[in-house]
Formats: sequence, structure tokens, C-alpha cells
Amino acid sequence: MDNPDVIAKIKVYEEKIAILETQLNDTKEHLTKYTNNTRRYYNSHKEEIKKKVKEYKERTNYTTPKDVIKERNKRAYQKRKETIENEEIKSI
Repeated sequence: MDNPDVIAKIKVYEEKIAILETQLNDTKEHLTKYTNNTRRYYNSHKEEIKKKVKEYKERTNYTTPKDVIKERNKRAYQKRKETIENEEIKSI
């Protein structure tokens, strides 16, 4: 097991692992910074954003299509039904 070739390969692999771990940590830090800033901005400007959306809808006379409303209602009904069934199963 003291073969010099094997020892050299192990050292190379350990160096590669260290490099990849640092890259992974850098990527994680960058991702958390990006996502936290987005949430922080929305939470601090929530009222302004809602106001802008409302004004835009009024200016453009935007109405939700009937098909979309039906799909949303259907999904909400199915979700409610599933939660009720899950609660019944848990209570038994």
C-alpha cells in the first residue's frame, strides 16, 4: 500500500476535493446573498409593490380570464379535499 503512485494520486484527489469544496461554499454564499436580498427588498417595499400592481391593473383594465379562475378554484378545492382526507386518516 506504500506505492508512491497511489500516494501521489491520493494527494491529487485531496487537492481537487479541497478546490471543489471552496467553490461549493463560494456558490452557496453567493446564492444566499441573492435570495436574501430579494426577500428583504420585497418585505420592506411590499405596500409599494402592491400599489403599483393595483394601479397597473386599473390602467390596463386587466381582468383574469374565466378559465384561469376555474383552474384556481379547482386546485383550491382539490387541496382542501386532500387536507380533509389526511386529517381523517390521522384521526383514525
